[in-house]
Order: sequence, then C-alpha cells, then structure tokens
Amino acid sequence: MKAPAVTRIYATSIVHARTTPLRHSFRHRSHTWLVDLDDLPRLGWLRRLASFEARDHLGSPQLTLRQNLDTFLATEGIDLEGGRILMLAMPRVLGTVFNPISVYWCHTADGRLACNVVEVHNTYGDRHAYLVHADDQGHAEVDKALYVSPFNDVSGRYRLTIPAPGETVRVQVVLERPDHAPFVAGLRGRALPVRSGTVLRLAITQPLEPLAVAARIRWHGIRLWLRRLPVQPRPSHHQEAVQ
Repeated sequence: MKAPAVTRIYATSIVHARTTPLRHSFRHRSHTWLVDLDDLPRLGWLRRLASFEARDHLGSPQLTLRQNLDTFLATEGIDLEGGRILMLAMPRVLGTVFNPISVYWCHTADGRLACNVVEVHNTYGDRHAYLVHADDQGHAEVDKALYVSPFNDVSGRYRLTIPAPGETVRVQVVLERPDHAPFVAGLRGRALPVRSGTVLRLAITQPLEPLAVAARIRWHGIRLWLRRLPVQPRPSHHQEAVQ
C-alpha cells in the first residue's frame, strides 16, 4: 500500500437529529477518507477494499475525478490553475459505494482556498453539487436543491460547517426551513494510521460500510414512516451535478 502524505483515514461518529414534528436522533460509527484528486492512494492488493472512482461522483465516468471537478468549476467561472483539490469521501468497497455527502476543498496554485464543493447523493440515485465559499471558520450557506429525505421537501437553506481537515475532521449540515426547527446532521472524526492494517481492520469491523450506511438511512426512514411522519412528494432531479 502506497499512500501520499496528504491521505488520511478517519474514524468517524455520524449524528442525525430532528425535533419536529417528531423527535428522532441517532449516532453511528463509520469511517471516511481524505484524498488528493491528483495523487490518489495506490493500494495494490487492497484496492478492492478502498478505491476512488469517477463513476461514483459528479460528472462523466469516462473522465478522472480531477477532470470532472475542474469541468464543474469551469461552469461557475472558476479556474484553479492546477491547484490542489482534496476530497473527503467514503471509498468504493468490494464493488459497493454510497456517499450521502462528499466534501471538496479546492485550492488555487498558490495554496489559497478558492471554494468548496459539497456533493450530495440520495438513496434514489440522484446527486447534486453545491458550490460554496466558506469563511475562515469553515462556515457557508446555500439554498437546498436536492430531495434527500422523503420527510423533507426541497425548501429551506443549509448552514454548513466544513473547516479544513487535519488530524481531526468536522462536517455539519443544518437545514433551516420556515416554521420548522432545524434538522442537524454531521460527522466528527480523528485520523487513524494510514497503513494496510488500518484498511484490513476497518474491512473486518465495519464490513461493506457503504451498504451499511444506505441500510441505516432506510431503516431510520421506515421507523419514521411507522410513526406516521408525513411523506413529501419527490420532484424530478437531473442526476448530473449541475445547479
């Protein structure tokens, strides 16, 4: 296994909490990776346990992850001129993948943070990429555009907290809607040693984690449905990550 210096594997705790019209919250252990799109980890015989592929994210599966991010940014008038792009995401594991949220930190050639991209996937196969400009504390806001939960329509605005990752990582999403208490989701994580033993241990203790994440989302959705939380109509949404 050969991993660039910037690569990190985080042990994470994921939290969701809603207070209206029903109270429901949960916390799960998981893990995620931070990778450089120009220097993805080369895992050799472990690649089936962790790989990062363009088909799992925004843009064309025929291009690279980097090319797709540059193409998306170009539609927004942004040229990084070769600057580094870091991606926080769960890898493909044994052919399975599901990333409810992937976060990108996009830098100019001189190392300045130019913008962030927050890519959201739902369990219906839709995806959307939000371009945001976080402040020095990692705070940003953007209007919601993708139907994610069957219990929330597409109204509202996200308050994001996405500070630059290091030995720890934090991502928080707060959905605010008129006449509703905020819905809060987030993760916190700490860096683990980037080595073969870590990848193998996670494969054993959190097997097929992408499938587990999707299953947990559906399980909690069933519980809310059984409690008669109203389901909101799902609008059509183009799968490509354009706003």
